[in-house]
Amino acid sequence: MSNIVAIVGRPNVGKSQLFNRLTGQRRAIVDDESGVTRDRHYGTSEWNGKEFTVIDTGGYVKGSDDIFEDEIRKQVDLAIDEADAILFVVDVEDGITGLDKDVANMLRKTKKPVFLVVNKVDNTKRQDDALEFYNLGLGDIYPISAINGSGTGELLDDLVKTLPEENTEEQPESEIPKFTVVGRPNAGKSTLINALLGEDRNIVTDIAGTTRDTVATRYNKYNQEFDLIDTAGIRRKNRVKEDIEFYSVMRAIRAIENSDVVFLVVDATRGFESQDQKIFDLARKNNKGIVILVNKWDLVNKDTHTAKAFTEHIKKEIAPFTDVPILFISAKNKQRIFKAIEEGMKVFENRKRKIKTSKLNEVMLPYIQQNPPPAYKGKYIKIKFVTQLPTHSPKFAFFANLPQYVKEPYKRYLENKLRENFDFTGVPIEIYFRKK
Repeated sequence: MSNIVAIVGRPNVGKSQLFNRLTGQRRAIVDDESGVTRDRHYGTSEWNGKEFTVIDTGGYVKGSDDIFEDEIRKQVDLAIDEADAILFVVDVEDGITGLDKDVANMLRKTKKPVFLVVNKVDNTKRQDDALEFYNLGLGDIYPISAINGSGTGELLDDLVKTLPEENTEEQPESEIPKFTVVGRPNAGKSTLINALLGEDRNIVTDIAGTTRDTVATRYNKYNQEFDLIDTAGIRRKNRVKEDIEFYSVMRAIRAIENSDVVFLVVDATRGFESQDQKIFDLARKNNKGIVILVNKWDLVNKDTHTAKAFTEHIKKEIAPFTDVPILFISAKNKQRIFKAIEEGMKVFENRKRKIKTSKLNEVMLPYIQQNPPPAYKGKYIKIKFVTQLPTHSPKFAFFANLPQYVKEPYKRYLENKLRENFDFTGVPIEIYFRKK
């Protein structure tokens, strides 16, 4: 299971800059105006061989001071609830503010690791100024400069020591499939769950969920049995939109990690949006089976070409992994929802599929001979053997004389040939090259 690290603090202290530094990208917008980050950003970071998810809580609702401060407290509450470790960012230029003290008081009550990150420390005088933050009573301080990266190495060294070791592939999996329903708020997740479980309630048992508000229910109908993981509890009407986004991201990460197949519910009236893309990427990176359900199809003005155009648009957005079932449903009218379950079961079986080594080599080696990897600086790459690795999701090892010279386009070529010959629809495939 991936670890979650949440970045919290007042606006304009450099949280987005730290996020960009940790994830190695400039996805979060950085601006001097406080509250500029309107969406929650999350990405992956890796340090000393340990990977974790980083969430930038970003800006907050603009308005009166009371609302402003209240939203920050909500963000910290959510981070304490869901994150495995918390980076509390403060600004050495401003010194300790009243809001910093309030956040520190909340964080002192948690048993989770809290790292007090003093940002904008880029000279000797500011190193001395940073000592003031010991007064917050959170233990050690980590003076850094998120812009140039100074001090972040020591921070990351200590951070990853507190994160539990991941053991996803070694954990025994249940024979009962785990299907998780995820998607943007108001995409129709609750309606879909109710449609599947509602009227004819021959449900066996309720099973305790993996996290608060995430409940798995044993579904046993029409000769189908699986655990349906409901993340609809993330839709809290008393929270502002951005709190819901932040809340849903962390819940989605947790729920996805504990599933076999993810049903990504997309609102047909809004199209396939960036948040849908992010959730899709989370499922793909976690090697989960994926079925995309375009909900509210009954509300769309359409002709004979609408579904095809919608499908092509989604595949363009999720490329290069496009071998994914896409169904157009209406959870409200129960249109094609049981077809969705059938597809989910197929994807579950595809994810478990094991190909005999003899069959793999019989099929794949001729393709490799017909179209070998491009030579690199006059050196010819020869692939002699392929086998499927003993993992819970499809992973294949190709053995070659010069594995380090095989590039991504050729890996995609091999993946396409695997998909053409063996049914891995809805399932990410990983390909590795090893020294023969």
